[in-house]
Amino acid sequence: MTSATQQAIDAVWRIESARLIGGLTRVVRDVGLAEDLAQDALVAALEQWPESGVPDNPGAWLMAVARRRGVDSIRRAVTLRRKVELLGRELGDHPDPTSEIELEPRVDDDVLRLMFTACHPVLSVDARVALTLKMVAGLSTEEIARAFLVQTTTMAARITRAKKALTEARVPFEVPVGEELGARLGSVLETVYLVFNEGYTATSGEQWARAELCHEAMRLGRMLAALAPGEPETHALVALMEIQASRLRARTGPDGSIVTLDQQDRSRWDRLLITHGLAALGRAQELGGAGPYAIQATIAACHARAPRAQDTDWAQIAALYGDLVTLTRSPIVELNRAVAVSMADGPAAGLAVTDDLLDVVALRGYHLLPSVRGDLLAKLGRSAEARAEFRRAAELTTNGAERAHLLARAGSA
Repeated sequence: MTSATQQAIDAVWRIESARLIGGLTRVVRDVGLAEDLAQDALVAALEQWPESGVPDNPGAWLMAVARRRGVDSIRRAVTLRRKVELLGRELGDHPDPTSEIELEPRVDDDVLRLMFTACHPVLSVDARVALTLKMVAGLSTEEIARAFLVQTTTMAARITRAKKALTEARVPFEVPVGEELGARLGSVLETVYLVFNEGYTATSGEQWARAELCHEAMRLGRMLAALAPGEPETHALVALMEIQASRLRARTGPDGSIVTLDQQDRSRWDRLLITHGLAALGRAQELGGAGPYAIQATIAACHARAPRAQDTDWAQIAALYGDLVTLTRSPIVELNRAVAVSMADGPAAGLAVTDDLLDVVALRGYHLLPSVRGDLLAKLGRSAEARAEFRRAAELTTNGAERAHLLARAGSA
């Protein structure tokens, strides 16, 4: 298989997996079976597309193959004969899966239903988010494990247990209403947030960002804001994502290299997204929003409103991160506060904050801790220590663009 074909298949899976699993779940009413069928279709693509080429409508090709394999699988299970009839009515008699290629008109609804099914209260919050990242965003188990700062084997077991629990509980494939909507909304928002973060800064691969994931997260966020217009955090999350996404074009150079925030050409920031984001933040604040997404959106707005990097109100940003630390108790947020403190009060002050994070177990394999320390040490003129930190950060990251950036920093420190 050529690298171009492999990249095409990877891209198709990223874009189509949520729609594929959602559509299959609507038919078979079993999230675990739906994902298995989707994976079977992916295997078929890996086997056939290198020879036949990527079809014009790869998503529909995958759906047709998955459905047909679903018929074969269910036929082998006598107790599920009724579902065979249901699938048969939807499929019709098409000898060739590619003859069914057409887009599903209900695809957006299916993705939203899939998210709420995966976020059912029968699961723990971590399991809900992990499962939805796997099925809706198409992230690998390794990527999700890095987002949660846990071992890959731990995350794999968590996802398997989650799918089994949903099947055993016979969770309906639907968008909830009333009190049940509120019970599941928080974990769905967290999922959308993590999907966006994976798109904004990819944990692995050669690209620094995956814009398609950011756009998918924003689309889902807007759907949730329309679904729950009285919840301030839905609008705050939309605001955060849109303001952050406004920088996507400026975050990398023509060769894909990383351009840090202070070096970005702000004329390349998307002013329309910023305008939309600030309006969404305004709605969140009118509704009394003071949650974690509202604070983060306010931080993003501080950057968006600064015409030049040197005009940024770092003192306000440091204070906002302090509020966010109090609210979340997250060591990653504290690391972000260290950066803001260094900009407001000098690199020594920021380095002192990072010193308190060195023994935090969750950050021991987190590449951004040595990356931040390397930057602060370089600013203090402690070049040898800075080089060591940048090299350690480069060893820990699994993103190629980020590794190259960190090694370049080590070479110039």
